[in-house]
Amino acid sequence: MDSFGPHGETIIDYSIHDAIESGFGKIVFIIREDFKKAFIDLFESKIKGKVQTEYVMQEPDKYLGNYQIPVHRTKPWGTAHAVLCAREVIHEPFAVINADDFYGREAFVKCVDFLNKEVSPRRFCIIGYQLGNTVSPYGTVSRGVCEVDGNYNLLTVTERTKVYVEDGKIYYTESGVAVPVMAETPVSMNFWGFDPSVFDFIEKEFQTFLQNNYEDPKAEFFIPLIGDSFIKHHKGEIKVIPTDAKWFGVTYKEDAPLVRESIQKLINQGVYADKLW
Repeated sequence: MDSFGPHGETIIDYSIHDAIESGFGKIVFIIREDFKKAFIDLFESKIKGKVQTEYVMQEPDKYLGNYQIPVHRTKPWGTAHAVLCAREVIHEPFAVINADDFYGREAFVKCVDFLNKEVSPRRFCIIGYQLGNTVSPYGTVSRGVCEVDGNYNLLTVTERTKVYVEDGKIYYTESGVAVPVMAETPVSMNFWGFDPSVFDFIEKEFQTFLQNNYEDPKAEFFIPLIGDSFIKHHKGEIKVIPTDAKWFGVTYKEDAPLVRESIQKLINQGVYADKLW
């Protein structure tokens, strides 16, 4: 909900705008109850009449089955559980993004094309960003490094938690050892395209997650776990759609001026109007 555009626009304002321009017809916000009113007040006035909207609460007791909320559980159950909470309002092919990441219009255009032409219960997609377009000059970042086959279908997503730039080269740290990695390596920034049949799969996987992690108050059920399990259990394929778009987000407070500068540059280039809405 922090503003980065010249007229108070948030990062997700630009994502919503790009989604609408690319052909998406509905926006589902998955949020927490404690800021619901402030959130709706901020966004509904801007986009009312431009696109269908739904607001879904990620409540910790949703889809637990026979389980109860653990006494020591304070964290949400994770991004895959957040998606599952939206199943009652999503009945069509859909994309998933993070609210605080700037993805660029090309990603939305490519995802819409996939959802219109290729998606099926056995074929999902992920937008693959070039690692060099997603790093921060101010410290380490976590990135889901994608391994793909010859047809650019996903084989694995491996979370690298300490990716950094040094002397113009990119490394990640594994067991204390610096491992070089190519700037062109595709990485996941959590921009996925799914068929609605994925909800049944997520719900089953969530029960497995609970069986294995119920007592761990910090364990989270992430979307990449869904992708990995979908592939490993031979449920289908996940196409990695490459983009050379520049991703940006606020990992460190020092990133904020760079985000504002990047948005202003896009405005100067005519990609966005000075006042978005």
